[in-house]
Amino acid sequence: MTIYLFLLSAIAIATLLFAFIHKSVPVVEYKTVVQKPFIPVDWVTPDWVKSSNIYEVNIQQYSPAGDFKGFAAHLPRLKDLGVDILWLMPIYPVCETNRKSHEGATSKCIGSGYAAYDFKAVNPDFGTLEEFKVLVNEIHSLDMKVVLDFVPDHTGWDSLWMKEHPEYFVKVEGEFTVPIDPANGVKTDWDDVAMLDYSNPELRAAVIDAHEYWMNECGIDGYREDVAGFVPTDFWAELRVALNKIRPVFMLAEWEAIPEQLAVCFEANYGWHFHSEMKAIAKGEKSADSIDAYLAMDKAKNPAKGWHMHFTQNHDENTWNGTIKESFGAADDLFTVFAHTFDGMGLVYSGQEASLDKRLLFFNKDEIDWTGASKADFFKKLLGLKHRNQAIWNGLAGGQLQKIVTNEDSKVYAFMREKNGDKVVGVFNMSAEPLTVTLEGNIYVGDYQNVFDGTATELKADTTLVLKGWEYLVLSNR
Repeated sequence: MTIYLFLLSAIAIATLLFAFIHKSVPVVEYKTVVQKPFIPVDWVTPDWVKSSNIYEVNIQQYSPAGDFKGFAAHLPRLKDLGVDILWLMPIYPVCETNRKSHEGATSKCIGSGYAAYDFKAVNPDFGTLEEFKVLVNEIHSLDMKVVLDFVPDHTGWDSLWMKEHPEYFVKVEGEFTVPIDPANGVKTDWDDVAMLDYSNPELRAAVIDAHEYWMNECGIDGYREDVAGFVPTDFWAELRVALNKIRPVFMLAEWEAIPEQLAVCFEANYGWHFHSEMKAIAKGEKSADSIDAYLAMDKAKNPAKGWHMHFTQNHDENTWNGTIKESFGAADDLFTVFAHTFDGMGLVYSGQEASLDKRLLFFNKDEIDWTGASKADFFKKLLGLKHRNQAIWNGLAGGQLQKIVTNEDSKVYAFMREKNGDKVVGVFNMSAEPLTVTLEGNIYVGDYQNVFDGTATELKADTTLVLKGWEYLVLSNR
């Protein structure tokens, strides 16, 4: 009962952090799924995960055709960029009933991939199952991995399961329903989807079967689980046990406020809270030293085994909240670098390497402009650092973050991470003001190379640095 009450409280907090910012409608009578007792699952994280960089792929917006072949043409470039894990947004057929479109949009309505028709089929707009297998094989031939987006909380209203297994769905007063926040019984406004019922063991078995299908049929390497906090935590334990029997995978939860998920299923979850912290600092609403309070809170509640995926852009942020320039202004590069070197795993979103400067429509065709100013060199240097320096590897494979105190801690955040003799030092001027910064202490003393300009740098005790507004230094001893 204690665990159950804790989970409900945690889910309530998650609603404040969840990136899908929707309007709510009145509370309904809804019986939440009773949590079964669960025991932390012991699993093996694939060895390749520890030094991997992850990249989100928006297939429909990636090329004029918006298909697997159009994306495949970019694989050599992404490999050269330093990408290791390709997270593919949903590849399933999209339902027709209540399909959404952006008001005033004149381009093709494609709806939401999160309103899936069949979790064991491929969207015909993307290609065929055989073409998807070819894509997976090409990715693997380049020593990259494939993570599929799965949607465990809901399907579209005319989905295959709705037709063949209506008993798989939650009903309120005898009627199917949009997803309901399990913490408070409030309906979401996600009116293109219907909520699945995890009190039904047959539904649980079907969801597990769909996961197993893609692993066995196509050889995929893991999953990103949408709205993971709307699904009972004990199910995630069931799922991880089942997947373990096939092979080790990488699991990413689109949630943050239920730490137990990292103990029962997931290597990583979304760093929603930290994303909000970074934006607030960029906008001058918080000071750089607010990061210390965030870290203390985060370490107190989260198990050491897992980590957060940090980001400056993803598909939700880009479409609904703004481009990277809208969110971070002149601090866009600084916080991108910070997200990739700080305590967690950094994400690159489709088009960031081409200076994506528009909000991509989500429900209508809206192709990424690849003619934007190239940031390939920037990302190649940033992502390449993880490949050669263990200090910023993911989770426990990397070095613990050690803060470096400065004379300007309200405006500057400095840290060192060290693992097996590998060191990375980061100094970030999180203000528009030019500053003379003194690094206190001596934990960072040593010879380094600037990751971005290649210059040799010796750090001595109480080193003084001169930084322009929003300037950053990332130094590596490897």
